[in-house]
Amino acid sequence: MQNYVHAIPTKVYFGKGQIERLPEALAAFGKRVLLAYGGGSIKRIGLYDKIMALLHAGGFTVTELSGIEPNPRIESVAEGVRLCKENNIDVILAVGGGSTIDCSKAIACGVFYEGDDLWQMIVTSGGFSKALPLVDVLTLSATGSEFDGGGVISNMTLNEKLGAGLTYPAVSICDPTYTFTVSPYQTAAGSADIMSHIFEGYFSREDDCELSDGIAETILKTVMKCTPIALQDPENYSARANLMSCSSVACSGIPEYGKEDTGWPCHAMEHELSAYYDITHGVGLAILTPRWMRYILKKDPTALPRFVRFAKNVFSLTGADEGALAREAIDKLEAYFKSTGIPMTLQEVGIGPEHIEDMAAHAIQVGRLDRAFVPLTKEDLAAIYRMCL
Repeated sequence: MQNYVHAIPTKVYFGKGQIERLPEALAAFGKRVLLAYGGGSIKRIGLYDKIMALLHAGGFTVTELSGIEPNPRIESVAEGVRLCKENNIDVILAVGGGSTIDCSKAIACGVFYEGDDLWQMIVTSGGFSKALPLVDVLTLSATGSEFDGGGVISNMTLNEKLGAGLTYPAVSICDPTYTFTVSPYQTAAGSADIMSHIFEGYFSREDDCELSDGIAETILKTVMKCTPIALQDPENYSARANLMSCSSVACSGIPEYGKEDTGWPCHAMEHELSAYYDITHGVGLAILTPRWMRYILKKDPTALPRFVRFAKNVFSLTGADEGALAREAIDKLEAYFKSTGIPMTLQEVGIGPEHIEDMAAHAIQVGRLDRAFVPLTKEDLAAIYRMCL
């Protein structure tokens, strides 16, 4: 087990009715609020009206930034920075899923960025000494952005989607009832995103991190148990609450404590898909993950013991043939994704082979794939993309 640092400054208010905590959470930072949200779902479920009533009763001045994209664009970051500066904003309130929160994190840092090119802020991110405080109200269980310091921003002009070290939310309000109206497609995609955050650290050469591995395995089993329930019964509070808790912990770094950096290969590959084709992040991850698993298992037989642990501890598989166990576990994972309604080939989401070489080259250039559980080359990535067609 390697050394690690635990430093998560976010206060989480979890459960029904925690929105009542919002005025006190914001008031700690000031009265001028930038309210950031996406395509309007918060209005359809009545959350927008509830928040505005609380803010007006609390004497807050509100400036709105709406229309933040599912894969948030650098243009939305720039607009948010402009609004913050023009209105002397004290605190950002992000209401939505990970995209809205990620965009708001970049805005919070961008207000104090000294350069003129905000995209360069994303490219060279890390170690920001100052950012506006951020409070969020979560409406989607997926990215874990409510409990981590990172964010992912897209520049569609350059066909780039990059993860950046930005800032942690000061306060996250996580009420599972706000996810009751999330569509089956987005619920399934969110579950795949949660699981991918686990897989990226779980498949590691560090084999003596029993606490981290146990947390990771429990999250995987919980997501696969609760997602079908949420799909069948969208207002099942227990299922939605467990998914929301898993979302927060999965990307917090906690399931990777004591482990070495693994480079997050499936995220590196999926960011390329989203940058070129603007697809749903969790769907891209679900398509890639089983193919990545099969590829690295074949490329490097020393990966087998980790897959055997996965087979036994997550799927409760038994048998003397370890290779067969590993392959069966991967097949079961793929079958799970398919059972939730996620497309399982790139062609099903309108993606062909035309940009494979470019995507593979760029992922190698900006990623850390030489540190992966099984190190990958440009040729490896191109082969995995082709397996997904």
